[in-house]
Amino acid sequence: MTGRHAIIILCFLVASFSSQNVFSGTTPIKSLVPKTAPDGWALRDAPEAFTGETLFEHIDGQADLFLQYGFKGSVSAVYRNANSSEDKIDLDIFDMGNSLQAFGVFSRFRQEESPAGIGLDSYLGDRYALFYKGKYFVMLQATDASPSTLKRLAQDIESRISDNSAAPKEIGYFPKSGLKPGSIEYFPDGLLGHQFLKRGFKASYTENDATKTDNKTVSEGRDFHLFLSIFETSQQALNAMKLFREHLSNKGTVAEGIPMPFGPDTLVGVDPYQGKAIVAHKGHYLLGTVGFKQDKDGEQRLAEFMRGLK
Repeated sequence: MTGRHAIIILCFLVASFSSQNVFSGTTPIKSLVPKTAPDGWALRDAPEAFTGETLFEHIDGQADLFLQYGFKGSVSAVYRNANSSEDKIDLDIFDMGNSLQAFGVFSRFRQEESPAGIGLDSYLGDRYALFYKGKYFVMLQATDASPSTLKRLAQDIESRISDNSAAPKEIGYFPKSGLKPGSIEYFPDGLLGHQFLKRGFKASYTENDATKTDNKTVSEGRDFHLFLSIFETSQQALNAMKLFREHLSNKGTVAEGIPMPFGPDTLVGVDPYQGKAIVAHKGHYLLGTVGFKQDKDGEQRLAEFMRGLK
């Protein structure tokens, strides 16, 4: 083989590898880091990559959370303001393996709803910007209030991500009425603190409790939750229902009767930690509501939830 032929073959292999990355939606994670940022900000040093074995060196207090959600790898970078050496923006891009796990981490870091229209969902504050797109979760933290810079930098990063996977379908099952914005969370195990519920989603809802004090009606908002626990089979879901019943029998109470329209595979009672509870079975799901004060509020919201569940 001549040197010229070897060069041609090498170029072909490199091109083939690059095209595979493009068409498979995968991108080398370091290439997602912009070399420059808006408003005179610039990359300080070369981006640093981390694995599951080295993540503790970077974020010791939070590494366990990322590993629980399926962390695959990450890259970190720091931007400095040319006009002030004290100002910096820390960037972390996490490969979480898929959009479900990326949403899960995003849902745990987002404190409220303040969307910026970036990725599948996002949060923008004065000093923080978070978003997820495909399998990536991105976090930006500034020392001083820089919302416009954070947003433009986040948009630049988003444009570099070729993974266009959809958001988890389960998010769309939760009823919109009464839903507290930004409250849907995904847990990879131990949903509601119960290991038998395994993985699933939880969302907060506002319940208006009208009470009378001195002949005046006082409306006080209380939160309760809807949850969706996901299993591989319908039988596994029923087995978990049995364990839930045992839990309520031993530590709480199990009520007689089944409220309409949930069917025979329904559990009603009081959880010692969550309060009033209704749990229903549908396919390979357990779904329920906990912590409500007014029975009609819990029942109506769960019925709506159940109707929308595919």
